[in-house]
Amino acid sequence: MGGGPAGLYLGILVKRSAPEHEVVVYERNRPAETFGFGVVFSDATLGHLAAADPQTHAEITANFARWDDIEIHTGGEVLRSTGHGFCGLERKKLLEILQRRAAGLGVRVEFEREIKSLSEITADVIVACDGVASWVRDALAGELHPRVDVRPNKFVWLGTTVPYEAFTFLFKQTVHGLYRVHAYRYHEHGSTFIVECREETWRAAGLADADEDTTVRILEDAFEDELAGHRLIKNRSIWRSFPTVRCGKWHAGNVVLVGDAAHTAHFSIGSGTKLAMEDSIALRDELIALGGRSIPEALAAYEARRRPEVEALQAAAQASLEWFEGTERYM
Repeated sequence: MGGGPAGLYLGILVKRSAPEHEVVVYERNRPAETFGFGVVFSDATLGHLAAADPQTHAEITANFARWDDIEIHTGGEVLRSTGHGFCGLERKKLLEILQRRAAGLGVRVEFEREIKSLSEITADVIVACDGVASWVRDALAGELHPRVDVRPNKFVWLGTTVPYEAFTFLFKQTVHGLYRVHAYRYHEHGSTFIVECREETWRAAGLADADEDTTVRILEDAFEDELAGHRLIKNRSIWRSFPTVRCGKWHAGNVVLVGDAAHTAHFSIGSGTKLAMEDSIALRDELIALGGRSIPEALAAYEARRRPEVEALQAAAQASLEWFEGTERYM
């Protein structure tokens, strides 16, 4: 369930490895509907994608924007760190690539089909790729033991026409308080522009009751110098608080969680889509190598393989999250 990158990629990998199986992806939205702007992959993640499905990897690399630097803009200074190796890709383009590849392999993708109960599906394995607000996780809470830590800072996901040449962090002090911006390019003429601030700054700036257009207007005024004539772009750009999701278990019976449904990592480290697609690779491996094991045993092996890496990255993301929550102490 869920036709985002994790669900589509898992369908691709399973159908590519075992074409005799029927693979169905249920997606409540239409094919072109998505939120957000760009996704980020490291060189290491691209290597994993190349090994899992060279054709999908080739299409991704033909469309990405690449950079090697991280820049920090603060107090009129620019600090640069080099040699990191990242690429950004428009989320809509990624979904187009995955939808086309899935269709070519015979994956059945049912758009505008919202599943509201596990009883609606009969399958050997049910994979919940239904995101951070996963209803499947909530329905199986007694077995999965989820913990959701909603953080105090406010953030909004925007785009901009600024073509940033590095993974860019902007720190802007205003009369209302300090803004932090996480920005990265996803194609030649566009970048993701995530604005984060403390709740008191959010309220003082008039953002607590702002609609999307008002948010864009207030932030374009605040970042007039940094944008230098460029515009901010909205796309379901609603202010939120980041939820850190952890689960005691990722599977129950023949149901398994993948991606943000199972775990989240703060956007400051740019790893949400990476983690989800790498989950899909590991789950495909365990399902295809089922052998004499039961489905629950294969799902347990998937979790045992992925959990150490995910928890290590979540620990790094937690440290980053807490630093950005307390940035005022260092500025």
